[in-house]
Amino acid sequence: MSGLHRSSSSSKNIGNLPSKELLDDLCSRFVLNVPEEDQQSFERILFLVESAYWYYEDNAVENDPTLKSLSLKEFTLLLFNSCDVLRPYVAHIDDIFKDFTSYKCRVPVCGAIIMDETYERCLLVKGWKGSSWSFPRGKKSKNEEDHACAIREVLEETGFDVAKLLKKEDYIEFVFRQQRVRLYIVAGVSDDTAFAPLTKKEISEITWHRLDHLQPASNEVITHGVAGLKLYMVAPFLASLKSWISRHPSPVARRHDRPLKEASNSTRQQSYRRWNQPFQLE
Repeated sequence: MSGLHRSSSSSKNIGNLPSKELLDDLCSRFVLNVPEEDQQSFERILFLVESAYWYYEDNAVENDPTLKSLSLKEFTLLLFNSCDVLRPYVAHIDDIFKDFTSYKCRVPVCGAIIMDETYERCLLVKGWKGSSWSFPRGKKSKNEEDHACAIREVLEETGFDVAKLLKKEDYIEFVFRQQRVRLYIVAGVSDDTAFAPLTKKEISEITWHRLDHLQPASNEVITHGVAGLKLYMVAPFLASLKSWISRHPSPVARRHDRPLKEASNSTRQQSYRRWNQPFQLE
């Protein structure tokens, strides 16, 4: 049942570390030459470092196969050691990175539950790493409205613009460990729509899934689903989604004998990533 599928690289530990010249350039471009307000806390600085990291992975490593692919923490340590402004804090990097990880887990997330024209299927995406599925979604940027974040993130992860179909009043929202997740219900998308992520190394698969195969009946189902899928970030929304569908029946007649169409396996993938401003927690 796979739609778009890409395999991540298995050569993560092979290659040369970035040169000091490259690290200095990344530090100057992403960390130093930004508004002063974005340098007021380590959480906000680490968002800038993360942007530099993705630029390194998406461009430098992509264009130079001899460079080593790094984890975010490995890259952060290298950048702190290389950048004069950050070097004094290298001794505290473990605590800084731990606080940043905790901070990111509190940034609100927005996205969309995309359903086909019969409301029988929804679109799920799988990250570049791991095996868990989710609805397309992502973290809010600074001063970004919820619906704007959802439109942007869905476009980045699927290549599909939901702006004309999204209704601000139609959403399901939950709070998971201090993180608010709001998913807008976007119904009536043709199941022959071509989907392809606009960002590199973020989404590995995009696939339509039957809603009646995604049952939030027990902890086991939440973990594995009927079809053996990992659905940690899907199952909590399904009961509310079923309730919404009961109040908003599809204008297109359901055909239970209709075969499931897979999401388009278009190979289009642009060298594109938004360098969004870090979200400011209130």
